[in-house]
Amino acid sequence: SHTTDMNGLTKDRFDRTSDMEFVSGCEIGDNPNFMYKQKKTCQIQFQVPLDRGDLQPPVLVHYQVNNFYQNYRVYQASYDMGQLLGSLKQDMVSEELCQPLNTIINNQGEVIKINPCGLIANTLFNDVFTLESVVGPDGLPIEGAVMNEEGIAWQSDLEWKYRQPEGFNSEPCSSLEECSCEGPEWSCTEPYQAPNGTYYRYFYPDDNTTQYLYETYPMVVSPIEGVKNEHFVVWMRTAALPKFRKLYGYIDVVIPAGSVLTFNVQANWAVEQSQSAKALVVSDNYIFGGKNHWLGTMFIVVGGIAAIFGVFFLVIQIMYPRKLGDRKYLKYKED
Repeated sequence: SHTTDMNGLTKDRFDRTSDMEFVSGCEIGDNPNFMYKQKKTCQIQFQVPLDRGDLQPPVLVHYQVNNFYQNYRVYQASYDMGQLLGSLKQDMVSEELCQPLNTIINNQGEVIKINPCGLIANTLFNDVFTLESVVGPDGLPIEGAVMNEEGIAWQSDLEWKYRQPEGFNSEPCSSLEECSCEGPEWSCTEPYQAPNGTYYRYFYPDDNTTQYLYETYPMVVSPIEGVKNEHFVVWMRTAALPKFRKLYGYIDVVIPAGSVLTFNVQANWAVEQSQSAKALVVSDNYIFGGKNHWLGTMFIVVGGIAAIFGVFFLVIQIMYPRKLGDRKYLKYKED
């Protein structure tokens, strides 16, 4: 795998074992959504090492976060499952769990409800990565080298754990002119244009008093997807350790050794205040999935400990043999 640091943190502070390079131009300091607001991007390039061999599909693109504790108990409990399943009602327990990110005060001093509420949903990793090009060692672009962002979340999560709010409605339009948002049946101020060019109008209930996910993270989540956005679903499955990787996309073609991958990055997720760090990781699969040296090391250590205990008990059995079913070891309760 190849790792590139996106926030200007040094190699030793972030990851002492990875091949990580500093990337200038991607630093945003403590300014969330900076590049989205400024409509800027930076670029990251990876070159597949010649001695590494070809990257076999699927070539996985992960983002890596360090020193961010999704496993903290209060953080893990901070969500409303009913809200994620589309309910507009909230009980007192869920309201308490979501604090302090259950409501916000807008510029007019009005109380606005956050949907979905809680710490997990409202710390979504919202950097945006776009694969600009994959150029082979011969200098020619590799055909079909696109990054797919669908199919990265668990299908069971998409089917059973996330639904748009009750009363949500959307409708595709044949053209922009025929996609008016006027009327009480639509809450949009202007039609949404999907990446494929299709226009949509939509309705969210209580839109004037609620801030929905697509409004909190417009650079990642579309109003048509909402909570069923796969990047959001991946993020909501919390990590067990403070250093973790989450799948962002995959490339479904062979990438020859020596090829150069160029990504455009819109850096929005600030890490300075939380003293975290983030990186972009490109790797391929093998028979047991993505490469994970920690998992292999753990298997070796546990296997070694089991072998030592096996030898120990074998020696005890040889030196102090015990007859199987020997009655003298039975203890009877006295009257």
